[in-house]
Amino acid sequence: MILSGPSPLPANEHLRDAEGCIDILSAPPGVDPGDCLYVVLHVDGSALVRRHGGSTVLIPGDLLISTSPHPAGLLRDAGCRMVRYRVPCFYLGVRRDDVRRTGGLVVRGSEGVGSLASRLLRTLATRTRAHRARPGDYLARSTSDILAILVAELMEREAPEDPSGSARLLARIRAHIEENLADPGLTPESIARSQHISVRYLHKLFQQDGTTVGQWVRQRRLDACRRELERPSRRPTGVATVAHRWGFVSHSHFSRAFRDAYGISPREWQAYAAPADGRRPS
Repeated sequence: MILSGPSPLPANEHLRDAEGCIDILSAPPGVDPGDCLYVVLHVDGSALVRRHGGSTVLIPGDLLISTSPHPAGLLRDAGCRMVRYRVPCFYLGVRRDDVRRTGGLVVRGSEGVGSLASRLLRTLATRTRAHRARPGDYLARSTSDILAILVAELMEREAPEDPSGSARLLARIRAHIEENLADPGLTPESIARSQHISVRYLHKLFQQDGTTVGQWVRQRRLDACRRELERPSRRPTGVATVAHRWGFVSHSHFSRAFRDAYGISPREWQAYAAPADGRRPS
């Protein structure tokens, strides 16, 4: 079969590492650089993906997200051209093992968030300088944010249906937590009341998912703080202010929790994530 598509991308081999990948963002200090996902952008030629006993034909602009730069289920002809990217799971808010269990995520580059991700990735591939960006690189940061949204949507679709309804209940509970992250009074008791369930049953739901209520709330608050601390601003917000804004009462407790989660202190992360030229946008 012959598939038509957009004009080919420049080779830009100097952008790539030994595995032929473009690093969207580099892993921050203290984070395992091997804990990452790979995104394959189909540029030209014929290709298909085999997974779950079926196959999906890729067209130019489509994406394949997996834990390997060369997914086992990807088949392509001799004339097929693809661009491979790598992004640390740190920026995507997803566990590598969870994506591995799905066998890879196929994204249509012609619709929804996938279309935006595809265009941003093509733009990154046309850069003329070596690309191992920090969060202060606005295009790379925007691309990783869009990919995070995309992966979250796809993982939710991949989740098996739970006939007991507990999966849907857990999804509602997580949505309630997201809406109330900034409330320091967000507790297992208040969460259980909001869903008209017992605290004991609430803990059971999270235990079945391999975590606890407290761990989930803390991690979501830490993620929110991390994103705010890396956000470019004319007047960078103080670490204590950000911590308080997202429900942390104790600054010292927040700093310890942040370092435990990311291997770097909040202040070090804020400095690391600053624009590469050291200036905040005006």
